[in-house]
Amino acid sequence: MIDWSAVVGEFFGTFVLIVLGNGVVAGALLSQSKARNAGWISITAGWAVGVFAGVAVSAALGDADGHLNPAFTIASVMMTGHAERLFTYIPAQILGALCGAAVVWLHYKPHWQLTEDPDAKFACFATAPAVYAPGWNLLSEIIGTFVLVLVATALFSKRIAPAGVAPGLGPLLVGALVWGIGLSLGGTTGYAINPARDLGPRLAHALLPIAGKGSSAWGYAWIPVLGPVIGAILAVAVIRTFNVA
Repeated sequence: MIDWSAVVGEFFGTFVLIVLGNGVVAGALLSQSKARNAGWISITAGWAVGVFAGVAVSAALGDADGHLNPAFTIASVMMTGHAERLFTYIPAQILGALCGAAVVWLHYKPHWQLTEDPDAKFACFATAPAVYAPGWNLLSEIIGTFVLVLVATALFSKRIAPAGVAPGLGPLLVGALVWGIGLSLGGTTGYAINPARDLGPRLAHALLPIAGKGSSAWGYAWIPVLGPVIGAILAVAVIRTFNVA
């Protein structure tokens, strides 16, 4: 039976994640924004708060999982066997990400035509590498997601918190983890570490009438999808081998 509360939670949680995450990028990059040139610390902090807020919203809507990320969902299926999540959670996550990106476009609507650089506009939606080297870019996404899934699982491990994590603390811990990944590992590819986070907004970039936009870079799009999936699978292998959970 489909848990529709969880599906709704995955949609709105991912929606909030993208509104705040892509919103901070737009604020830092678009012309005439008061936050222009805020920098990498601001962007990584904004994404961390986006994760915290998104997970909190999903939980408040009755979603006990709060994945907001197909890589997490795939890892969950491998560990629990609930394969139906692949066909319910993942579409909700991608659609939530697409809708969140559309809201960011609307929020900053006057700024797109004032911004000349099409790459800056694209960065407000999806990821692109600092240095285009597909094999190494893929490895960066694998490593980032491996750390995300492994550490997130460890944070909720019964060895660390035998009685469970205190109510309300879980979203904060995951947000802090994503901030750390962004600061330490995000400079290579922009740390998608989440197929929905990249694919949904990339679709929005392709579909929306953004003034002066350039390519949606579909030739690169497979990396922020495949890399996180591989990273999550490798993390599950370690989690199972050493009984991390």
